[in-house]
Amino acid sequence: MSTPYPFTAIVGQDDLRLALLLNAVSPAVGGVLVRGEKGTAKSTAVRALSVLIPEISVVVGCRFSCDPGAPDPACPDGPHEGGGGAARPARMVELPVGASEDRLVGALDIERALAEGVKAFEPGLLADAHRGVLYVDEVNLLHDHLVDLLLDAAAMGASYVEREGVSVRHASRFLLVGTMNPEEGELRPQLLDRFGLTVEVAASREPDLRVEVVRRRLAYDDAPAAFAARWAEEENALRARIVAARALLPEVRLGDAALRQIAATCAAFEVDGMRADIVMARTATTLAAWAGRTVVLAEDVRQAALLALPHRRRRNPFDAPGLDEEKLDDTLEEFGGGDGEGDRDSEGDRDDSPDDEADDEADDDPEPDGPGDGPGDGGPPPQDGPPEAPRDSSAPPEPAESDEAGPPPAPGGGERSAVRSAEPFRTKVLSVPGLGEGAAGRRSRARTDHGRTTGARRPRGTLTKLHLAATVHAAAPHQRARGRSGQGLVVRRDDLRQATREGREGNLVLFVVDASGSMAARRRMSAVKGAVLSLLLDAYQRRDKVGLITFRGREATVALPPTSSVDAAAVRLETLPTGGRTPLSAGLMKAHDVLRVERMRDPARRPLLVVVTDGRATGGPDPVALGGRAARLHAAEGTASVVVDCESGPVRLGLAAALAGDLGGTAVTLDELRAESVAGLVRDVQGAYRDAGSRGSRGRAA
Repeated sequence: MSTPYPFTAIVGQDDLRLALLLNAVSPAVGGVLVRGEKGTAKSTAVRALSVLIPEISVVVGCRFSCDPGAPDPACPDGPHEGGGGAARPARMVELPVGASEDRLVGALDIERALAEGVKAFEPGLLADAHRGVLYVDEVNLLHDHLVDLLLDAAAMGASYVEREGVSVRHASRFLLVGTMNPEEGELRPQLLDRFGLTVEVAASREPDLRVEVVRRRLAYDDAPAAFAARWAEEENALRARIVAARALLPEVRLGDAALRQIAATCAAFEVDGMRADIVMARTATTLAAWAGRTVVLAEDVRQAALLALPHRRRRNPFDAPGLDEEKLDDTLEEFGGGDGEGDRDSEGDRDDSPDDEADDEADDDPEPDGPGDGPGDGGPPPQDGPPEAPRDSSAPPEPAESDEAGPPPAPGGGERSAVRSAEPFRTKVLSVPGLGEGAAGRRSRARTDHGRTTGARRPRGTLTKLHLAATVHAAAPHQRARGRSGQGLVVRRDDLRQATREGREGNLVLFVVDASGSMAARRRMSAVKGAVLSLLLDAYQRRDKVGLITFRGREATVALPPTSSVDAAAVRLETLPTGGRTPLSAGLMKAHDVLRVERMRDPARRPLLVVVTDGRATGGPDPVALGGRAARLHAAEGTASVVVDCESGPVRLGLAAALAGDLGGTAVTLDELRAESVAGLVRDVQGAYRDAGSRGSRGRAA
């Protein structure tokens, strides 16, 4: 077994270390989500924590880690009355992003269950992680069906495996730790809320700290065991502090004043539900125990808010996580009445013991940690750089202007500053026609592992979803030849049938946005950006990849290569300048190149091309015809497409509709894009043209 990097040797990252240690003291805090750029020791810190967690006692021979003092009465390996116990380290189980459902929850041998009535169950990762740590690297890339299983287990503390009337249940309570790079996409809100705490990590900009990081890492890589031995004393001291804090935790008092501060803070930041209040209370209590106190102070409440609220105050996926610390301090001061108020117990009695006064004095003057001094004591950590500012929704609106762009700017010039987008809205569902086989999502029809059953086939590899009727139908003709004598059905491997299912897939939604002078009127461009932002929000909810191409002046630009980070596309959209000529063909050809590369990278993910334009084209000889030829290249390859028609004014040329015809797709106006605007708008972006073609055929036949 490889030697893990010592936890106490990690340089800086005070928030990260503190959040992990609080969960090691009290798993009831609810786990940690670590957000940050690549190369910031996220995974290193999580793996190092597993060595510090105290050992647990388990029933000998139990595959589900039952506690000898309180065994699970429904344990598949039970009953455990009188079973002996043995101590072992708490496990840290890693869940790969591409894991199967059977690997996560366990596999049931359906063949033996049908033929012999035996529940032959092979435990999965949820069983291995019971009473330990479940670590998910790149948790934001986890497939939806695995997220659903994690949510169920985290909510109920148990895992259920159901297969055609045969069920197995076992306890599954674990500390959930996830790491993610926000550039690769955000996390589903349901799973985001399941993490008790969240921390943002970034590499230090201080040269001395960076030098120390490199020096320690090189020393560890050269001789891991020797490096770990140099930090053994600090590791043992930290492990002893975790044990002491666990022992002290039941004695910590959370007074009424602290509870009022917690409730007022959650209300002031408008977090949804009551989970935030509960997590803050548990975190503040654990912070007090970590500091060696039995009373929760205002500083504990403040630190708990900084760890528990940033990921819960986001109102939409494009809001940056974070907390207004000035507002937090004002709220705590208004409802706290000073640190002394935090010393009241639940009956309102004041605790003025000398020991507490000494603790208060020590807390008033905390000694800052150096580069290698180990984790902080619960106080606010130093910041390596300025915090990321949230989107300013209170900025004054843009001045009203005419909807017309005025005279066209000079070729290659006339750039206008970026226009703020209009408010997003709920859009109609645009989907790719046919039946795909791409990654699970929520947009287009596809063959998936989850969804409604549509048929049966012979299994390829391990059987996961049994089609019972088809299996019985395959086995029935052979019962006499197999010597069936009792009531049981004689089932062979060749009889088993896998259910085929139809669900939804995620697509690659590639936006091609006209940013030329003909679109440059502020009111019109604001509406266009609002529409694209609405489609981006829809893509986020449907688990799509997105890309953004803009064309203006003399060329088209890939503003954002295809990515799962929808909020990155929203940021690029907000800063999009406008002006210049309209190289429509360049935009469509750039889209053709991007889609060609993406088909090689991910052939199963089907694209949806969304062209946002008024259909005009300028520059070069016959630019409209050139744009039509570029559009027909997409049609020849069967790319599903929709044109969002942005033309306005009393005189309309209908160029966007003609472009949609060349693309083999359909055109919708900005108003028609709204979900509540036109009832019965075709969901399939090519459905209208297919229907029109069939009506024409019937008319000619008549």
